[in-house]
Amino acid sequence: MKNKISFIFLSFLLLMMISCSKEENIIYYEGGTPPVLSASSSEPLVLVIGNANSSAVRFDWTNPNYNFTTGTSSHDVSYTLQVDTAGSNFTNSRKQEVSISKDLSKTFTVKELNSLFGVSKLNLAEGMPHNVEFRLKASLAGGAAALYSNVVTLEITPYLDVAVPVPATGELWATGDAFASGWANPLADPYDVSQKFTRISNTLYELIVDMPGGGNYKILQDNGRWDTQYHMLSGGTWSGGDFEKKDADPGFPGPSVAGTYKITVDFITGKYTVVKQ
Repeated sequence: MKNKISFIFLSFLLLMMISCSKEENIIYYEGGTPPVLSASSSEPLVLVIGNANSSAVRFDWTNPNYNFTTGTSSHDVSYTLQVDTAGSNFTNSRKQEVSISKDLSKTFTVKELNSLFGVSKLNLAEGMPHNVEFRLKASLAGGAAALYSNVVTLEITPYLDVAVPVPATGELWATGDAFASGWANPLADPYDVSQKFTRISNTLYELIVDMPGGGNYKILQDNGRWDTQYHMLSGGTWSGGDFEKKDADPGFPGPSVAGTYKITVDFITGKYTVVKQ
């Protein structure tokens, strides 16, 4: 009986030792150090299209040193540079994020930096200074809590980056035998109104117009002049394609079916589209 009790006690003791050993092997996250972010210059940045491929600014940051009970993590850290307008506290729906894998620095060219501020992104007015905030988010694939750096604020003046030069006049017309006006230039009443594009933004123009089917047309930035027109590039069709600023024939083909159409001209992408309404 005594031997049986001793055996039970030893078995219980062994189980306790195994259980303790298992607990000791659990790895716990013990925290890290928020990265410290710095910029190569704190001076105002005026971005110029002529310097598009030059370096604009370099960001550097310290390693967050994620720590676990087994020591400093050897896992690769992923970084995200967040960019937002000053005062938005990185809650702006247009906030931009640039993913950076492993590295402890990121150098932006003028073009790369400027691309963050365009119409489809932060939508900052070109040619004007803006206070822009940057911060770094560090994270591990394993799910450790994200660590955020300090905020770096820079004054940046972006430029308008387009594929095709925008109309200098801020106005756009269409004329040709694809419309009721025929090839009138300048367009007179009522065609100077019905065939004038609506300016949606500095880089986007739209025209809703009746088209009889067939024919050709040209897009003009000056009513009464041919030498500042826009021209369809090879491969374009009546429904869309690429265009450029050039005085050249044959212009844009009209759709074969009569109807009301919306012509959209996008100077950022350098593309036009025509859609039946």
